[in-house]
Amino acid sequence: MSYDVIVLGSGPGGYVAAIRASQLGLKTAIVERESLGGICLNWGCIPTKALLKSANVFEYITHAKDYGITVGAPKADFGGMVKRSREVADSNSKGIAFLMKKNKIDVVMGTGKLLPGRKLEVTDDKGKKQTLDAKHIIIATGARSRELPALKQDGKKIIGYREAMVLPEQPKSMVVVGSGAIGSEFAYFYNAIGTKVTLVEFMPHIVPVEDEEVSKQLEKSFKKQGIEVMTGSEVTKVDTKGKGCKVTVKTPKGEQVIECDIVLSAVGIVANLEKIGLEEVGIATDKGKIVVNAMYATNIPGYYAIGDCTPGQALAHVASAEGIICVEKIAGQDPQPLDYNNIPGCTYCSPEVASVGYTEKQCKEKGLEIKVGKFPYSASGKAKAAGNTDGFVKLIFDAKYGELLGAHMIGLNVTEMIAEAVSIRKLETTGHEIIKTVHPHPTMSEAIMEAAAQAYGEVIHL
Repeated sequence: MSYDVIVLGSGPGGYVAAIRASQLGLKTAIVERESLGGICLNWGCIPTKALLKSANVFEYITHAKDYGITVGAPKADFGGMVKRSREVADSNSKGIAFLMKKNKIDVVMGTGKLLPGRKLEVTDDKGKKQTLDAKHIIIATGARSRELPALKQDGKKIIGYREAMVLPEQPKSMVVVGSGAIGSEFAYFYNAIGTKVTLVEFMPHIVPVEDEEVSKQLEKSFKKQGIEVMTGSEVTKVDTKGKGCKVTVKTPKGEQVIECDIVLSAVGIVANLEKIGLEEVGIATDKGKIVVNAMYATNIPGYYAIGDCTPGQALAHVASAEGIICVEKIAGQDPQPLDYNNIPGCTYCSPEVASVGYTEKQCKEKGLEIKVGKFPYSASGKAKAAGNTDGFVKLIFDAKYGELLGAHMIGLNVTEMIAEAVSIRKLETTGHEIIKTVHPHPTMSEAIMEAAAQAYGEVIHL
């Protein structure tokens, strides 16, 4: 079969690229070896949010008395939570199948291998092979959980994020290694439903890519919830010979051994580049990622790459944006390159964390003159009414021009609120314009206006 565009991988980069290609009148096929929607829909973004919602509901019931409601002692049904999470994922995957059909995109199930001459060999689960060819082939093979030598995953006692979503039973204790988005979300989830959680982070602060004030606030909140947090610490070995695990942790205060049922390794991801034909075609890679230009073309004409297998941020929304830009360029349009400094990052633990742009430390390292405004949730009427005052909104402005350089938020609903800051930066709105933009009351989003006002000495509610 011949196509205009073939997409290898159906995650949030691949399926979005395929739909946009079809919209632009290109004959399109998508090749997927496992499930439509890729990791994001089936084993990542979506099912984890379903689990986190179950944890939120459980916490609300546990604290029902605080809201003037009397209920019996709640019990976490771990199996029920996992079942609901899988149902949500399956429903979304079916939604992608519908979108493929609606957009007249051919779905070819099987493992794809790139061949020279803009061809792709697909082997189905019965070993049957077929060869497709296209004018343009987009690689969107994503990534998987990274393994460290001291943390070899066996899928039973030392697990990655996939196993963490479908454990046969709830562990009594767990050590989570790595406090990025995946580690922090699972640490929150398991702790909330009653598992004893220890979170180990090699860097000096948890969620290390975030502004330091946000990291410190999250650590404080986690400790209040009962999570043991160990920063500046490294897991050097795990003994799995007994019933559980004996985890040796090198800490600033010396070596410590922690006993637990399960170790969750959340130390980042590695791109899926093996056995997909990169070497045969001659596609260049660097540091485990495919080398691409601003429009996602590789060094070999007719082959492109997007998403987690390329050097940009490994986020679903980045992959989707890259897919659209890549396809629009293929179709002869003139898309703008993606601004990688205006990409929002979100962590969906409780309190939530969201940010965009430069941290205060990065601004200072660049020698920028800045104004910083911060509005705490403890001064927010809506946060008080919601019974959740942990957190704040912090905005960093360029002192001379009033440009929003960075936004850093922690607290209830901030993963929804961050989009306003992304729009502000995209539209080059100034601090004064934010102050004069009327925000609805009472809402969490007022904190953005108040933080801007605080930066300029005009804050009302502090």
